Amino acid sequence: MRILFVCLGNICRSPLAEAAFRREAERLGLDVEIDSAGTGDWHVGRPPDPRSIAVAARNGVDIGGLRARQVSPADFDRFDHIVALDRENLANLRRMQAPGSRAHLSLLLDHVPGREGEAVADPYYGEDAHFDLAWSDAVAGAQGLARSLKARA
Repeated sequence: MRILFVCLGNICRSPLAEAAFRREAERLGLDVEIDSAGTGDWHVGRPPDPRSIAVAARNGVDIGGLRARQVSPADFDRFDHIVALDRENLANLRRMQAPGSRAHLSLLLDHVPGREGEAVADPYYGEDAHFDLAWSDAVAGAQGLARSLKARA
């Protein structure tokens, strides 16, 4: 099983979702490959935003070694699930996806009962509290997705 988390620049939300899911998959014993990417190319090769690194660290996860990358056409056949962090990126992914590719597309919060269709708010222009909220949403989505995959395994 391969899962890709996607936001706009791959420096805030998608690295947090990758980290939260990695932790939850390990806790549940899921055998999965996990990655993150952005639909945009502005930050390719750069580490996550320092505020994302800080909120992950406060929650016991080190994401400092991650580097941003852009979604590629090959990702739609490499990954089983591509999980967007907001509706705009989901729409962009749907436009990019070739007919017949294997990836199932969803929003992260679609995996949280009662939050289907909701976006993880982009904390980039906000304060530290916005990153705390993004982490909380990423954890909730990661837990829901991991439970769903575990139940199907």
